[in-house]
Amino acid sequence: MREPCPTRFTETFLPKDQLPPAVHPKVLRDELVAAAEWVSGYLSGLPSGPVVSPMPPGQRARLRAGKLGTRAGNLGGVLDFVREEIAPFPTGNGHPAFFAWVNSPPAPAGVIAELLAGAVNATCGMGENALMDLERGTVRMLADLAGLPDGTGGVLTSGGSMANLLALAAARTWFLTRRGSSDGPAYDRDHARLTLYCSAQAHMSVARAAACIGLPAHRLRPVATDAHDRLDPAALRAAVTADLDAGLLPFCTVSTLGTTATGAVDPLGPVTRLCRSIGMWHHADGAWGGLGAAVPALAHLYQGVDELDSMTVDPHKTLSVPVGCGALLVPDPEHLHTAFAHRASYLAADEPDALPWLSHTTIELTRPGTRALALWATLQHLGRDGVTDLIEHYLRLAEQLRTRITSEPRLELLAGGPWPVACFRVTDPGSGDPDAFHTRVARRVQDSGRAYLATVAVRGRTVLRACLCNYRTTEDDLDLLIREVLHAADTGGRPATTATGRPPDPR
Repeated sequence: MREPCPTRFTETFLPKDQLPPAVHPKVLRDELVAAAEWVSGYLSGLPSGPVVSPMPPGQRARLRAGKLGTRAGNLGGVLDFVREEIAPFPTGNGHPAFFAWVNSPPAPAGVIAELLAGAVNATCGMGENALMDLERGTVRMLADLAGLPDGTGGVLTSGGSMANLLALAAARTWFLTRRGSSDGPAYDRDHARLTLYCSAQAHMSVARAAACIGLPAHRLRPVATDAHDRLDPAALRAAVTADLDAGLLPFCTVSTLGTTATGAVDPLGPVTRLCRSIGMWHHADGAWGGLGAAVPALAHLYQGVDELDSMTVDPHKTLSVPVGCGALLVPDPEHLHTAFAHRASYLAADEPDALPWLSHTTIELTRPGTRALALWATLQHLGRDGVTDLIEHYLRLAEQLRTRITSEPRLELLAGGPWPVACFRVTDPGSGDPDAFHTRVARRVQDSGRAYLATVAVRGRTVLRACLCNYRTTEDDLDLLIREVLHAADTGGRPATTATGRPPDPR
């Protein structure tokens, strides 16, 4: 337990005419200082600890029980609780040897900004306040980095799933409004024929978003990909043509910029040209790879990005803004106002020249200002050159990892790139089901606590997948990962245990 500060006040100093959650300013200051010191030590110590640690069943049960005591607690108990009950059992994404998912560690500037924004506590949905204008500005910064045209607007979201949902809802409203069927019987008739297209490698959030706006699964078209896992424009055209002949209404195609499985980038130009010729909306899910146009080595893959109708970008992936901070960028922001603006007598702008509230661009009314300030602080800390350097760092590490895999006779590289990911297998998994073997290998690596990677299905086979999205990851961590995979393969993928039946202490 943390030793109390000798000069620390207690809640008994709170004036009698104030009720909790108010606290004495000295108490608040002491706890904030203690929390800041702990955060600094926690983040600096992450690399020396295990990637993940198993949570005791009893503790898991206590957290799930959710029992609230009758008496008020001490404010200092918050830090003690986090330090002892939460921090020892993370997802693992703060550790430099975490390679499982595109789940970045928090940027220091974002950590500070979230605390400050929480203190200001302004809602970025209604009314006029500085954080709402800051959100408009940070959205503009993202759009500029993404290569979208001047005048692009949008809104920050909880992540890519929400951004994709907003994009599909806006695309539906745009399409039906152009047909004159935005309401009434015409809406029912046309909505029942709407059809959506995406790569077979599209993120699962696209299918979930389609379901949320009322599209059944049988009107979602996963389009075949080429040898490099990119959406095939010829297959897309064939699917759209067949649906038009069947009397359906193709209304939107979703491209992917940085597929989750292999990091592929769909061709933008051919898809946009097809969408324009048919009258479809073209949305790009760039949750991971939306900022590729800012990187010289990737820019050629993003030709035509400025012609998109909308784009998803997740700053909490590529830029390490603390979760959750996604964004939907729309070159013509009026499309969002058309889709989401609803009026109420108790919510009206007082200023005659006020901009539309951000609640009119999304389904949220109350929205946290933490997203805007954390994104702004991270971007200011990086600068444009820093954004490029950060992405290039990941690309270099991924190339080095692929080189290590191809130079190891016991491993086989199957896919990866251009975004920083490597998909690979053990060349000789022995007898039995090779897919189950690789699942066991991944689990053993995870259980060791020294490194962490995941599996994914690539061309019908289960493979090991490692992605690079941690600014602290070094070449030593790549070597560690290879050693852990080979060691796990040598044991046949059996779970790593000690004589006590528990995973070994990775320290």
